[in-house]
Amino acid sequence: MAFEAKLSLRQMQRMVMTPMLQQAIHLLQLSRMELLQAVRQEVETNPVLEELAEEPEESDETPAGNPVTEEPTVERNGEGSTGEIDWDSYLQDASDYRPSIQHESVERFDSESLLTRSNSLQDHLLFQLHLTAKDQELLSLGGLIIGELDDNGYLRSGIEELASLAGASLESMESALRLVQGFDPAGVGARDLHECLVIQLRMRSEEHAVAEAIVGSFLQDVERHRFGKIATALGVPLKEVQEAVALIASLEPKPGKNYSSEAPQYITPDVYILKIDGRLLVTLNEDGLPRLRVSRYYRQILSKHAPAPREAKGYVEEKMRSALWFIRSIEQRKRTLIKVAESLVKYQRDFFEHGISSLKPLTLRQVADDVSMHESTISRVTTNKYVQTPQGLFGLKYFFHRGVPSTVGEVVSSRRVRDLVRRYLTAEDSSKPLSDQKIVEMLAKVHGVEIARRTVAKYRGQLKIPSSNQRRYV
Repeated sequence: MAFEAKLSLRQMQRMVMTPMLQQAIHLLQLSRMELLQAVRQEVETNPVLEELAEEPEESDETPAGNPVTEEPTVERNGEGSTGEIDWDSYLQDASDYRPSIQHESVERFDSESLLTRSNSLQDHLLFQLHLTAKDQELLSLGGLIIGELDDNGYLRSGIEELASLAGASLESMESALRLVQGFDPAGVGARDLHECLVIQLRMRSEEHAVAEAIVGSFLQDVERHRFGKIATALGVPLKEVQEAVALIASLEPKPGKNYSSEAPQYITPDVYILKIDGRLLVTLNEDGLPRLRVSRYYRQILSKHAPAPREAKGYVEEKMRSALWFIRSIEQRKRTLIKVAESLVKYQRDFFEHGISSLKPLTLRQVADDVSMHESTISRVTTNKYVQTPQGLFGLKYFFHRGVPSTVGEVVSSRRVRDLVRRYLTAEDSSKPLSDQKIVEMLAKVHGVEIARRTVAKYRGQLKIPSSNQRRYV
């Protein structure tokens, strides 16, 4: 069998993702803060790009159109080629980046100017410590204990370990702990749930011996509503046990939760949907995003009459191409975001005007068909993006969900059904909590929504609402 080498030509089509396309896709899925970081990094690494501090003045030589849309073709067979580009005509004072989408200017109230830092749990306790204690050792040990409390107000470190760390006796450390445990909020400084509840009971004016006994030995029975077993074990009437359980239910298991030391996370919307004169208008949030342009100095280097080495011009041409594609990718991202937001207004207009009761089911496919894009593009542009609407601040992913069939002939939004479940549970009689089956019957009778009991249980779990047995405390 003979082998031979030969050449053959074959014509075929295949999809090639160029680096420029990869960059455009990458910028499309970035959040607002990530985009800002990407712009800063690109400005630092690409000397051709410049950041404009303010809106530049229009020059006589600047064409009225958007320069980004007039970009000539810079690729051939998947490779960049700049030999045939007339840089003089293309970059003649026309490379300033100005968004082509114009929107009505709307004054917005800056709520951050009114924000103040709230006191943390440690600040609140240290203030009481300095008002109460005069002894320097007690102040030092109390401050050490307060510094070891977690966000819920519990002391997670061992008292022996703290005494060894401070070089103090165990008795002195326990005295400081008792002092801290007497501070507001009641229950702070406890080492476990039992001690936290006991501290709160003992800080009340009257004694609650039955409640303290239940906290000490029968909390698991309380969770399972075994009140008869508790009454028999303690030798007290069932009614007295029920009153003690009601008192325990009124205590706070996390005394420090109202003094969280975590800094609040502020969300900046990417898009505004504003209702002005009865119309819903879509506008981008461009506050803080820098405007970009190509440096005039490097445009002069690419001029035909500029005396520059060939290597220098080649380097500038490469950076010029990268800068133009970066600007174009940012512009394309904005256009896509605007199109998707306008499509949401089209499908969810009733929600923006009337609230969650008018929210409709929506899929990525519907929006993709409406804006003539692929589903993957819609998924990328809605990831980690937020929109400020007349109904509040929402993630763009919030509007995409499935529907629930109903007897009235129309499909009801699953988010609306979950909101109905929440309303029923928050308005129920605490002495007679609604079961999941009862909510199923009420949804079918009042709203014509037919769902299974396990679906109600799933929505209740998402809302972090316990079952009817756990909600019944008497």
